Amino acid sequence: MANRPLALDRSALNPGIVHLGLGAFARAHTAVFTEKAMELSGESGWGIIGITQRSDTVVQQLAPQDGLFTVAERGQAAAPLHVVSSVLEAVSGRDNPVLVVKRLALPSVAVITLTITEKGYRIDPQTGSLNFEDHQIQSDLAGNPPQTAIGQIVRGLQERCRLGVGPVTVVSCDNFPGNGELTERLVNAFAAALPAAEASPLMDWMDRNVTFPNTMVDRMVPATTPGDIAAVERELDLRDEAAVVAEPFMQWVIEDKFAGPRPRWEDAGAVFSNDVAAWEAAKLRLLNASHSLLAYLGLAASKKTIADAIAVESFRAASERMMFQDVLPTLHLPERLDGETYCKQVLARFANPALGHTTRKVASDGSQKVGLRLLTTVRANLDAGRTPKWAALAVAAWMHHVATTAAGELNDPMAAELHAALPTNRSPASVVHALLGVRNIFDDRLATHAGFAALLEHWYAIIDEHGLEGLGNEILHG
Repeated sequence: MANRPLALDRSALNPGIVHLGLGAFARAHTAVFTEKAMELSGESGWGIIGITQRSDTVVQQLAPQDGLFTVAERGQAAAPLHVVSSVLEAVSGRDNPVLVVKRLALPSVAVITLTITEKGYRIDPQTGSLNFEDHQIQSDLAGNPPQTAIGQIVRGLQERCRLGVGPVTVVSCDNFPGNGELTERLVNAFAAALPAAEASPLMDWMDRNVTFPNTMVDRMVPATTPGDIAAVERELDLRDEAAVVAEPFMQWVIEDKFAGPRPRWEDAGAVFSNDVAAWEAAKLRLLNASHSLLAYLGLAASKKTIADAIAVESFRAASERMMFQDVLPTLHLPERLDGETYCKQVLARFANPALGHTTRKVASDGSQKVGLRLLTTVRANLDAGRTPKWAALAVAAWMHHVATTAAGELNDPMAAELHAALPTNRSPASVVHALLGVRNIFDDRLATHAGFAALLEHWYAIIDEHGLEGLGNEILHG
């Protein structure tokens, strides 16, 4: 791919960023923003060293291509194929953890970015802090070459402290509120658990040299298919096994809280804001919640993709009504975001058939998503004396997915616990009551709220007993 015109002079690039979790999203989002920022600002010190976490597949794909890969936009207003050149090196964090620590400690590195998904943070659901029962966390704390992202970050910071290199900013780009604050809490918890002779100087150095800004990221990046690879090859006239597919839309909101230098991401369209929480809440409760609703309704109706699901009139209506009737009246919007326009934009993005975003993938890890995406809206409506009709439909659809999917096939870190809670006789009432009892998801108030339970039972019964036609009639006319 070196014969393709590149936006950047690769010989002039220096590594300024280490990215943990070099998956498709990072390549279609953070790497693109960083390349555009370097291209527009003329600064060449922000090349990316990418670290994979659970698999070395991306390393195997990128290594023969010198880190180059293609972003193929799909949908209306899609740009031409773009060969991204901001990734200088790809390292398998699983196979080369010692090298990861060395890269994190490079004096030229001033920013560490992360897209490691909820699972990668090793959070204890009971405390919201680091899960010290996790065997890999225990191994990392014992001084073995670190396998977890949090362990790698802390050992990298420890090496920076030892070498006396400059300050560094840790930027989480994963989808949950207060992602920077959470990352800071987990990193501090790991550092504090080290032997006192290590913990004290490290934490003192971190207080003076490390910051953790909150962020909000948005771009739909479905899994690349063999058909996508073939399409890129036909257009590029080169085989690119690392190609990624994405929608044209791309957004990044960042808290301006950096310990040292950073790329001029704002030149590439990023928004720096002191109210990231409002942007994140809008995305979680409008876009992500509707995404989940369509995924679970779509699965119940045997729809393969989100575009297929939103093409069902009643499902689109349910998504729109949840956003306009349940979410917007209980949501504080950031100053630069128009709620009505944003909701219409979300629906249009979901309808993009070129993305092929599958309902099954969007439905994965539901136990980790329901609370943030849906239950916040449920609580806000109950607090305001309102009925969370459409958010309850989404929760009931998730419950139906859990109860009708075999434990071995349910893609969820709590699959075993959820199935252990389910009754043998799976009537709407018994399933709803059983899952409301899972305290890692539902608090006491929601679990004992008769009105909420009645809504869930109503929707569950419709989904379970009346099929697509009956569900559609209930949504549109019930």
